[in-house]
Amino acid sequence: MAKVISTLFISADGVAEIDPEWHFPYFDENMGRAVSEDYDTSDVLLIGRTTYDSFAGAWPDREAAGGDDAPFAKQLGDMRKVVASRQNLEFTWRNSELIDGELTDAVRALKADEGIKGIVIPGSLDVVHQLLAAGLIDELRLLIHPVAAGKGDKLFVEGAPVQHLKVLATEAFPTGVIRVIYAPVEPPAPAGYEDVKDFPEGN
Repeated sequence: MAKVISTLFISADGVAEIDPEWHFPYFDENMGRAVSEDYDTSDVLLIGRTTYDSFAGAWPDREAAGGDDAPFAKQLGDMRKVVASRQNLEFTWRNSELIDGELTDAVRALKADEGIKGIVIPGSLDVVHQLLAAGLIDELRLLIHPVAAGKGDKLFVEGAPVQHLKVLATEAFPTGVIRVIYAPVEPPAPAGYEDVKDFPEGN
């Protein structure tokens, strides 16, 4: 089945709503490479309406301008873009379509489609929250910035069930950004103080 990958810029205190003031000072060639690797895993872009509006308002013009980021802009334009929205939308960006029906049903169908390599979700926190709750996210690829944002929407919301994760890969960049790739897993065996009290503590 096709993997569903969520790729997010995130602060050390868990905020995944990008603020340019804390994001762009840490963007470098390492982060650019990591982002490209995330997109290269997939041929379907799954995004919410807000992310679509942001992308569609920028990337087609960058592709047409022919600058340094034009190849990446073309890659985005050529990808199939599936948009989650409860509103009827008029698409101006090629290869864009609206999800027909419920998000979770549509994603299950995409995952089961043998013609799809993978599905990547940039940003789109509302989408990610719903798919995490439904157990449909295969990987969380986080670029953790060395900053406490203090405000903004978080990846893991207050009151949500405990989410257990395993680390698939980590990488530290010279800027202090840490790239962590997680996969959701089943909870470990229950344990309490009596189970761990005999483990030696560090000095």
